[in-house]
Order: sequence, then structure tokens, then C-alpha cells
Amino acid sequence: MITYTEFRQVKVRYSDQGKGRAIVLLHGFLESMEIWEEYSERLSKTYRVITIDLPGFGETPSIGYVHTMEMMAECVKAVMDSIGCRRYAVIGHSMGGYAALAFAALFPESLTGIGIFHSTALPDTEEKKKNRDAAIKLVKQNPRHYVNAFYDSLFAPENVSKFQKEIKQLKERSEKFTREGIVNALEGMKLRSNRESVLRAVTFPVLFIIGKQDAVIPWNSVLEQTKLCKEPVVLMLENAAHMGFYEEKEKCLKAIRKFARACFSKE
Repeated sequence: MITYTEFRQVKVRYSDQGKGRAIVLLHGFLESMEIWEEYSERLSKTYRVITIDLPGFGETPSIGYVHTMEMMAECVKAVMDSIGCRRYAVIGHSMGGYAALAFAALFPESLTGIGIFHSTALPDTEEKKKNRDAAIKLVKQNPRHYVNAFYDSLFAPENVSKFQKEIKQLKERSEKFTREGIVNALEGMKLRSNRESVLRAVTFPVLFIIGKQDAVIPWNSVLEQTKLCKEPVVLMLENAAHMGFYEEKEKCLKAIRKFARACFSKE
């Protein structure tokens, strides 16, 4: 069921499917909740699955001038409060992982676990911040040019031709994203905090899905972060880059189910 709730005077679109223990799936940068359609359909046979259009993407409008990860976390909390869900697991892809970590810092009492899906607890390096600034400049000049060049680099080279249908869908959906929404997200990611202390502090399971060929998030850096957690669940995808939920779907679904069992076994 697709519906809406209000957060900071805008309508946030989300989907609520299935019954039972709740899993929240958060999309990444230049994505929307549609990326999780098959995951929602299959996981909702066992769990209640909520997907959300984060501010500036999908059908959720932008809010202000910078979309911080904390604000995105507050948006997720507003959705979950509106449906009366008190405790749940949150899994985020890339930018969604940053939001999940911010959620864990702000609302740990609401969580049974978090998933870091091609994401990292580390902040942007100075070089990465410069790259974000360059991207912001490009988006302000020609957002379509930026978007069209964005997706191919996220897949492993051998997977680009294999997933042309999915890449086409991503590009078509992104045509609806506003210049403002894209820039606000880039600004928010650039400003995000180091969340390694969150990984050290949490007592619930943390899922790490890592792409061995990921050019965005270095796999060895994330593998080191898994050692900070008391209860890590780790999946290394040998044949994936940054889009493992497409590139190695079955392995990812299996890992999410294993993670969910760990999250809810103590409830």
C-alpha cells in the first residue's frame, strides 16, 4: 500500500506491505523507493516492509536548502511514528545507509538492527568534499547531463550491459528529480559526521553488504568497520560494485533474511 504522511509541512510518500516484524528499506542518492519493489514483495511474505521516498527524491519534495542525514533520519522516524511502529530494523543503500547510521545515533531505542548496504560510517574525505562541490556545480548547470553519466559507473564493468533495463529505469525515474533535491542531498552527504562511534555503541546486529568492485565505497575500509560491532552480519559480494541489490540480488536477499532473524530473535 502506497500512502503519505506529513513531515515538516511536506507529504512524504511511503509503501507499507506485509505483516509482522518491521523492516525499513531506504534508497540511496538519485534513487527512490521503487528500487526495493521486488525486495518488498518477497520479504513481505514474512515481514512487514516499509519503503520511503527520502526528501528530494521520488515523490517527496525537498525541505529547505540542505538535506542532512539527521533530517532524513527524522523523516523516517515521522513515517514510522505515523503508522504506530515502535521497534524495527532499518537498512539503507549508500546515502540511505548514512541516514540509517544517523537514525541509530538519534533514535537507538527504536531499532532492532541497522543495515549498511554499500555504505560507510566514515565521513567524506577532503577530496570527496571537493568532488561533491564539483558535482553540485555541474548539477546547477545541467542536471540531466550529470544524471545520465551517473549510473553506469555504479555497476561492475561486466554488469553494465547485463543490467541495461535497470539502468534505463533509474535514468527515467531520475528525470523527475529536481535540481534542488539533488543539490540538497549532495550538500547533506558532504556535511555528514563520522559514525564509527555508533557502530561501537550499538548492541543490536549490524548488516554490512559490501561490493568487492565498488568504486564509491572502498570495500577494505568497510570491512575494517565490521570489526567495531558487537554483532556484525557481513556479506562480501565478489561480482558487484555499488548496486548489489541488482547485481547479486539472491545473495542480498538471503543476507537480509539472516540479518532479520538475528534482529528479531531477541524480541
